[in-house]
Amino acid sequence: MDTTMSAHGPPGTPQHTRWNPRLVGQIAALLLANITADSVIVMPLLVLPQMLDHFDTGQAAWISSTAMLAGAMWAPLFGKSADIHGKRRMLTVALLVTCGGALVCLTAPTLWIFVLGRMLQGAAVAAVFLTVSIVRDLCAPRIAMPAVGAVTTCAGVVGISLTASVERLAAESGFRVVFVASAVFSVVAVTCIRAFVPESESRTPGRVDVAGTLLLGGGLVAVLGYISLGTDIGWLSAGALALLGVGVAALTRWYLVSSRVPESVIDIRNLGRPMVLTLLVVVLATGAGQSMDQLLSLIAQVSSDRGLGYGLDAQGSLALLFGLPAIGIMAGGLLSGWLAARTDPAVALAGGVLVGTAGALGMFIGASSFPAAISFAVLLNLSMGSLVASGFNMAGALTPPHRQGVIASMVAVTSAIGSVGVSFIGAAVLSATSDVVDGTTVNSATGVYSYIATAAGLFMVAAVLAILLLAQRRTEHPQRTNR
Repeated sequence: MDTTMSAHGPPGTPQHTRWNPRLVGQIAALLLANITADSVIVMPLLVLPQMLDHFDTGQAAWISSTAMLAGAMWAPLFGKSADIHGKRRMLTVALLVTCGGALVCLTAPTLWIFVLGRMLQGAAVAAVFLTVSIVRDLCAPRIAMPAVGAVTTCAGVVGISLTASVERLAAESGFRVVFVASAVFSVVAVTCIRAFVPESESRTPGRVDVAGTLLLGGGLVAVLGYISLGTDIGWLSAGALALLGVGVAALTRWYLVSSRVPESVIDIRNLGRPMVLTLLVVVLATGAGQSMDQLLSLIAQVSSDRGLGYGLDAQGSLALLFGLPAIGIMAGGLLSGWLAARTDPAVALAGGVLVGTAGALGMFIGASSFPAAISFAVLLNLSMGSLVASGFNMAGALTPPHRQGVIASMVAVTSAIGSVGVSFIGAAVLSATSDVVDGTTVNSATGVYSYIATAAGLFMVAAVLAILLLAQRRTEHPQRTNR
């Protein structure tokens, strides 16, 4: 029996229960949304020096971090709105806002208007979790889990080839090509999604708690902004402390009033133990994994001949060091989805954490050996692909359909918090242990290996939490987790 859904089918149209051409087309359309998100977060980093020169500023963090930070504000708003007004509708709105942000960046005459455009582009972060929620609506669970793996991780591999093309164009035509590409991706994604992806029939009646959303999103942006920008603006400067104070006050106020609001954007007091464990695993493990990319970028071109106790001497081999392991993200997502469909998402989540732990521990060797660095970076990227897919799958398995948008937004926000927070901790460790060699400040071996130990320790804590989650799921669903 053909269970393919009609793009404009009547209520009660069945979910996909097997792979078919229409499902592949729908996933391809959703994949375009995630490629757009990659273009917003990754591509501007390729032309960062040109943008700094153009705006005559040294504030790299404002340019590179603003979109991700703004994504923490957009995520709860789009998550709740998607549950009320429809996931496809809000995905197209998010992509159109992203397109508008790209156009603002393209024409910005000053740095601060450019930063405003980057904040609008942060809406692309919502695209990632909304595509996950849509896939879960389109497919029966056995198909949804590998499909989530495909839609969340394959964008990175596609982005590698697109990034190379855009990098060449930017070298010839200037940094604005990056934002032209982002706007084009947004429009193409909206067109394909409207053409091939049906609107979700699952709705939550109610309204968006705008005040609560602003408190939560604004508080997260302020606190993450303090963490991300503190090095540039001074941790104890008046502006930095004001940013931190506003963020803490907003989050405290949101927490105090959320339980009294009938339709709070996120009711964290009623999440349940499995969901709390899932979010803790995501924040610790994804933060640890993504922080290792930062370390690799710092030690990649350091020659071992300098006698620092580390160094990969990867001059001319950066594409191999970062490109080959990136394929692991796609493989990890697909394997995680396959495993989750046949057992339970908790099994895939625990497996991803254990692989990441092995990869982090292996970097004690990889920090001074190029072949070992590639090998263990592949493990770390396998882990990251698995964590992204299984984190969304686990959260989706614990959530009724009418709340998928909100819960998926929480996974996205916790992942961002982990990435920013752990990378900051690692940078602080390196800064506190730096040495001066031949009149130049360099990272010490103590700092590098302490950084690795920090990431490995966080992976180990996440592994304990993942095993606790798996034990609880094994008790509740023995027929799945024991397969």
